[in-house]
Amino acid sequence: MVNLWRCEICGDPYIGDESPANCPFCGAKRKFIKEFKDANASFDVELNDKDRANAEHALEVEIGNSAFYFCAAEKVKEAEGQKLFKALGKVEAEHAAIWKKILKLDSIPKGTDKCSVEYKEDLKDSHAREARAINFYKKAASESSNPRIKQIFNALVEVETDHLKLSEERL
Repeated sequence: MVNLWRCEICGDPYIGDESPANCPFCGAKRKFIKEFKDANASFDVELNDKDRANAEHALEVEIGNSAFYFCAAEKVKEAEGQKLFKALGKVEAEHAAIWKKILKLDSIPKGTDKCSVEYKEDLKDSHAREARAINFYKKAASESSNPRIKQIFNALVEVETDHLKLSEERL
């Protein structure tokens, strides 16, 4: 039976027979994908100063990573690299959209991070970026007393860990 599903991390809907293993938009794990009527995906969150600063930094991280991945998708010659970086760019852009909603922004600034034309160099850069994001998100989750902010940061740690594994398998 076809259902309407919703990711509790990014809020995006998905139509399918069953929930996907990962959100096709933000990459969140299946445990965050619920039938639409049961999903709690609120972005109306009161932020204290620390959570606001961490959300703003997370937005910057995701904008930069998205710009980097889209740059790499355009420049590398390898077909696998083009597709991998394009997919990662879309996911990172979705992460930026999460923080846009939390921060109640009208738009997301465009990123300008540079990349290499060499697939392996971009994989190394990707690995470093994902490791930094994971470390920051773990710290931000531990600093937050807001359950929703903590949930988002922890979910993104899992997603970025998957991204880290993608680069590790190819290096």
